[in-house]
Amino acid sequence: MKYPKEYLDEIKLRLKVSQVVGKTVKLKRRGKEFVGLSPFTSEKTPSFTVSDEKGFYHCFSSGEHGNIFDFLMKTQSLKFGDAVRQLSSEAGMQPYRFTNFDVEKEKRFQVYKNIFKDFTDHHNRLIFEKDKTALEYLNKRGIKKDIISEFQIGYVPGNSDYYSNLSKKFNEKEILETGLFYKSEKNNRFVNRFYSRIIFPIKNITGDVVAFGGRTINNNKIAKYINSPETEFYKKGRIVFNLDKARLHSNKDQKVIVVEGYMDVISIYSAGIKNVVSNSGIALTESQINLIWKFFQNPTICLDGDKSGQKAALRIAESLLPHIKENNKLSFVTLVNGIDPDDYIKEKGKEGFEQLIKTNLSIVEFIWKMHLNELNKADPFAITKFEKKFKNLCQSIKDTTLKKHILESYLEKIRNLTPLQRFRKTKDNYNYKILYETKKIAVAREHLSKEEIKEYSILYIMYNYPNIISPRLEIFKDINFSSGSLNNLKTELLRLIDKGDFDKNNAVNFNKKYSNLINDINQNTVIKNIFLKKKENQQIELLNEILRELNEIKFSKKIDKLEQKLMDKFDEKSYTDLIELKKQINKE
Repeated sequence: MKYPKEYLDEIKLRLKVSQVVGKTVKLKRRGKEFVGLSPFTSEKTPSFTVSDEKGFYHCFSSGEHGNIFDFLMKTQSLKFGDAVRQLSSEAGMQPYRFTNFDVEKEKRFQVYKNIFKDFTDHHNRLIFEKDKTALEYLNKRGIKKDIISEFQIGYVPGNSDYYSNLSKKFNEKEILETGLFYKSEKNNRFVNRFYSRIIFPIKNITGDVVAFGGRTINNNKIAKYINSPETEFYKKGRIVFNLDKARLHSNKDQKVIVVEGYMDVISIYSAGIKNVVSNSGIALTESQINLIWKFFQNPTICLDGDKSGQKAALRIAESLLPHIKENNKLSFVTLVNGIDPDDYIKEKGKEGFEQLIKTNLSIVEFIWKMHLNELNKADPFAITKFEKKFKNLCQSIKDTTLKKHILESYLEKIRNLTPLQRFRKTKDNYNYKILYETKKIAVAREHLSKEEIKEYSILYIMYNYPNIISPRLEIFKDINFSSGSLNNLKTELLRLIDKGDFDKNNAVNFNKKYSNLINDINQNTVIKNIFLKKKENQQIELLNEILRELNEIKFSKKIDKLEQKLMDKFDEKSYTDLIELKKQINKE
């Protein structure tokens, strides 16, 4: 049995010729092609060329010529089936199994494609031959006849009865499985799903129409945009609109623009920017971005400039951050004032749009900017939550080396935001005074360590000023005190404060249980006299300073342990952990 053409085409689309040949031949880029020494003859001057754009290699010294399958068969003496199996594995595809199910599925797909081809051709002709409403609408939007023909844009009239035409060549089951029609319960007739709409053919990577997007132009009683329902051969999250064309225009910079809608793509393409695709109005999925990355290493997301568009862009960025790699990047362009890419290119033209794309931010910079815009920089507790957010985001990155460097970058930015940095860099007497007073906390009773002094201060504030702690409970849950008794007291205080009715004067059972420890804290907390003199905002700043100092002490303890461990026995993980800790504690 023969392998289906679509299966072989999928392998060729997923693997560049230079990628396969480059494992055997040392290639150098020369313009759009690659050159190297022939693997078929002995030569000193390169005469072997590879073209990813055209999908073949050619050897001028031997006359050998072919695609990736031919190359493996000739250089590794493989049979065709073995070459297919090896390359499908490299492409991340399941091996093709010639079962009865596969044969039947292939037959269904051929029928499916034929129905869509008939439907596409017929309605593309209609846009020119009969009702000129759709043609006039597209012309007003700047879409000319040549682009309408190239994209095979069509029009489905409100009174469409094309089902009867298809039923002469295909049975009811085959037609309904395409999702192009549904049966009306009112009159028991088959209704064209895209009636009164312009339709945009959605093609798979090999250029076969597998679905449609539809837009109404003169009927306010129906939804403005609809898409084909998902079928056996159309999964919305796995198809990228116009990728079949854009991949042919891959450029040296490996860039492609990802926009939201069909009209955005067509307008940008019409202006002469061919490397543009669309995620069809859904959040860009992992499957879609992996497909795009096979042809373009650095996609730029450019969604609408309204609030929903920007929120969608941030959701995409956060969901795809785990998958970025050294050669799989992602960047974002921000539009403003509710404008969309279609409007922008009409107003600014090709050059203006290209200049806009040059302002793109990397995915790392974009996420930072979007969250920073919402941050209250004056609130140290907001900054704490902000930091946790970025730590969690970085933890999701699968490339461990990249994860480390991005986290370091974020933490450095956050350190420059904190009130601590502002205290250090300002000459303001008030801030200097706060720092001076917190240093007095270090002078405490001999029976307490530096760590316990800070812990006592925090517990003193929790017990005596629950109103300050209440809105910031989450921060304190993560603090691990140096002893079990202090941790137990902290946990119980947080529980009571969380209930919202904690009053130290009325908490009889609580005071009885922890009386000795509370008395010890109240007697040995130097912060007590300082705290009484402060207004609430100053008290919050002081508390934040104590938290930072406690964190530094705990970091120092960890460093001491790791250094001792390294002295006893070198361990690469301990060494890496030690370097990371020192970077975090090292302040300017």
